[in-house]
Amino acid sequence: MAQKPSIPKGTRDFGPQEMARRNYIFDTIRSVYALYGFRQIETPAMENLSTLMGKYGEEGDKLLFKILDSGDFLRGVDPSAFCEGGTPKLAACICEKGLRYDLTVPFARYVVQHREELTLPFRRFQIQPVWRADRPQKGRYREFYQCDADVVGSDSLLNEVELMQIVDEVFRRFGIRVCIKINNRKILSGIAEMIGQADKIVDITVAIDKLDKIGLEAVNAELAEDGIPAEAIERLQPIIQLSGSNEEKLQTMRRVLKDSETGLKGCDEVEFVLSKLSALNSQLELDLTLARGLNYYTGCIFEVKALDVEIGSITGGGRYDNLTGIFGMPGLSGVGISFGADRIYDVLNQLDLYPKEVSTATQLLFVNFGEAEAAYALPAVAACRQAGIRTEIYPDASKMKKQMAYANAREIPFVALAGESEMAAGTFTLKNMQTGEQQAVTTAELIAAVLA
Repeated sequence: MAQKPSIPKGTRDFGPQEMARRNYIFDTIRSVYALYGFRQIETPAMENLSTLMGKYGEEGDKLLFKILDSGDFLRGVDPSAFCEGGTPKLAACICEKGLRYDLTVPFARYVVQHREELTLPFRRFQIQPVWRADRPQKGRYREFYQCDADVVGSDSLLNEVELMQIVDEVFRRFGIRVCIKINNRKILSGIAEMIGQADKIVDITVAIDKLDKIGLEAVNAELAEDGIPAEAIERLQPIIQLSGSNEEKLQTMRRVLKDSETGLKGCDEVEFVLSKLSALNSQLELDLTLARGLNYYTGCIFEVKALDVEIGSITGGGRYDNLTGIFGMPGLSGVGISFGADRIYDVLNQLDLYPKEVSTATQLLFVNFGEAEAAYALPAVAACRQAGIRTEIYPDASKMKKQMAYANAREIPFVALAGESEMAAGTFTLKNMQTGEQQAVTTAELIAAVLA
């Protein structure tokens, strides 16, 4: 017997029920984005590696899926590349394109490429898959969807405030209890200055961003491996473990960073966002260990975690003042968020928070007793669809038991039957599959009953 086909690790198939649930997620997020004036774009699944490389830090570059050049991709490759420099050197010779790692860098490329067509500030959203050559594990996939919203061409912190309102509204609609965390890369830069390690800011942020995953001892060990002196690591400990209210943390950080202009500016930005959101009854937590290990963030950074499910972050984002400068357009500030649709899908599944109607695709099934009965039913089928009722007619004149079993398996709430007596009377028998109640109805009455 032939071996069954399979799919790559870290990817998933989604059947009709799963797709109904995923579309509920996408539609909910899309509707909230539209409510705030964001407009949708799409970019290609693959980008030139020159667009992607160097934008995510060394660790991110390692997770890029690279695409072999078409045709004879080894033509012209120096044989020494197979022996010297290892895989990275060889990949640079035979790969010009890669699958996008996220939606933000392609968006920055889009803005630079289409600058003359855009009215600033430009508010865009994008819902598409991304790919990462990561080790698959619970809540972490190699192919997954992101649902991004970004504003470019505005320095105003009101953009951060509105993006956090969007986060609040989306999770309110989903019914998911979340913790929204905020920090600022300027504060982290100020901390690096304060401990005398300003040139090690990337190593420091990458390490402390793993605190929740690997613990304090492992973070300190990684800092030491990265060449951070023991004295500097010791000075970092009270900051990493700082507790208290947002106001208390900010007061402490203002004292610690009193000699860092950059750090104090980060405190000001965080305080502005927190105060405005507090007035709007949105609550965020200042977490000084939050680093969002992507090099392009320059200001406020955000992360959202579900409170009732053990899973990684389900939303993240931040301010990235310099990203478009990499593509030749300096000075264009941006800020954005990204909902992790696949993790939200897992959370909604575990908490069983989908509305009942999401899992019900077809609302009404017409039973097929034969050619004459099907011909009688077809105008009513068309009328039901015209009224917005998701309607099927069973295609074959199979046994009644088989057709009713089909309706039960599909969780179709209503079944309409028409035999000789119904045809003579110009009616249908409508059965409620949940209560078992049956009634004789005209087409108009049938439509009203299903829509009720």
